[in-house]
Amino acid sequence: MQRPALLVLVRHAESARNQVKKDAVYFADDAARRVLRGQPDHDIPLTDDGHLQAEQTGHVIRERFGVFDHVYTSGYTRTIQTTDGILAAYPPDERKRMPVDMNIFIRERDSGYAYDMTEAEATSAFPWLHEYWQTFGGFMARPPGGESLADVVGRIHQFLDLLDRDRAGKRILVVTHGQALRCFRFVLEQWDYDRAERWPPGQAPANCGVTVYEEADDRLELIEYNTVHWTVGSPEDGS
Repeated sequence: MQRPALLVLVRHAESARNQVKKDAVYFADDAARRVLRGQPDHDIPLTDDGHLQAEQTGHVIRERFGVFDHVYTSGYTRTIQTTDGILAAYPPDERKRMPVDMNIFIRERDSGYAYDMTEAEATSAFPWLHEYWQTFGGFMARPPGGESLADVVGRIHQFLDLLDRDRAGKRILVVTHGQALRCFRFVLEQWDYDRAERWPPGQAPANCGVTVYEEADDRLELIEYNTVHWTVGSPEDGS
């Protein structure tokens, strides 16, 4: 076997930035931004609801999948806290059998200089950006100072190569980010560029959405996508 036997991908639970921005590209206004201004992406924590989402998801993950051979996070605060919430469902003896590692390859896409901007500020600072985005599309275009999704695919490839080399036949849990999940799907499901341009309607990854791949014929086959197991608020709140 040249692949993990099981790969479970989980988007982090609701973060403070999700709550304020509702997953919009920019802050709506300065009042919304003021809550989090100056806080780097890797330090954004979960909300109270996010902690509950992770804990509720953890009970279902343990019931369905049992003990994993290895767990990975991106090292961002919100993925670490989500992982802690999920693993809290496991008794101490099982928890000790699941090493947790940080891997920088599965971090969120770098959004660049407009990270803390409102839409009006971004339009003023980068008046050419809309036309550039329309020309190159959302998969190839790079936000100023940031990464394209195609760039992220490169490091997701590296992470999956690591799993193939070091975790063949193992059961793996990965807690990662929404845009990284899109890139996992590009690689694992062999999307073409047209398919990668946008999520199909209703398929944006939810907070703590669970996506499952199983090894079949020396490849990882999608078994389920973006299943939500928590009941705090509504699944659409963090998608």
